[in-house]
Amino acid sequence: MHIYRKVLLLSVCLFLVSQSNAQLLNERSLIKSMVFLSSDDLAGRRTGEAGNQQAREFIAKRFGELNLDTHYSDFLQSFSFQGRGNGQKKYEGVNVVAFIPGTESKKVIVVTAHFDHVGIGRKNSQGDSIYNGADDNASGTAALLEFADYFSKNPPKHGMIFAALDAEELGLQGARALVRDFPFSLDQVVLNLNMDMISRNEKGELYVSGTHYYPELKTILEPLAKNSTPKLLFGHDVPGTGADDWTRSSDHAAFFEEKIPHLYFGVEDHPDYHQPSDEYKNIDPEFFVSASSLVLGCLLTLDEELLKE
Repeated sequence: MHIYRKVLLLSVCLFLVSQSNAQLLNERSLIKSMVFLSSDDLAGRRTGEAGNQQAREFIAKRFGELNLDTHYSDFLQSFSFQGRGNGQKKYEGVNVVAFIPGTESKKVIVVTAHFDHVGIGRKNSQGDSIYNGADDNASGTAALLEFADYFSKNPPKHGMIFAALDAEELGLQGARALVRDFPFSLDQVVLNLNMDMISRNEKGELYVSGTHYYPELKTILEPLAKNSTPKLLFGHDVPGTGADDWTRSSDHAAFFEEKIPHLYFGVEDHPDYHQPSDEYKNIDPEFFVSASSLVLGCLLTLDEELLKE
């Protein structure tokens, strides 16, 4: 673990975020979670394997330390599904789900990020076969944990569910299981905010997808996007644009299919996407902290403004 400590100390030295954003998040804790979740020890966090179990135990422990509520035993929502392909392998997945009651509304905002990745696969030219999934999606999971920490100390106006989802890489199975076995009536959900890949972009851009369908959400977020760091852009949600349309590309699709408004925060693909090289050493800590803080700022604004709807 001494290697991770060394990387962590280096990263802390790189943090150059604004004072206002920095106060929202525990930057050291954010990076520490990223380092652990994307470490070789977790062997790529594939659903049903030991590294995946280590990840969910880490998340559940954090939720417990924050004294969060939950509608599931020990924060764990178990589900099973058949795999794709000829083998039709049966998988056992586990979401990790916590809840914070709202102070002013019975309506609910669901914050999601998947913690699974693709495990161990073909070696690359460097002989590395562990698909660590640092950006995809240790980044979103680490941010989700810090958001839960923030709202445990600063109660939200809407109820908030924080769901670290399993089996996204196997067909959004964890998100679909959550929607099927949701602890409230689905018509109580005013928004799904999903994060998937938020820790690096060479152009300093973070996209928010979903406002094509829900332009009122764009109106709420536009003031925050102005002169933001990173640059918050709207798009990747226009029907008929093929792979450029992210509407069904991650866990928010399960909510979209139920006609629940969604916002998906993520970056465009990079050369390390779904490669063993998606490691912590290749993320941009400065971007990651700024992006996480920006998304939290958006969530705070949405929590306030959606009361008026």
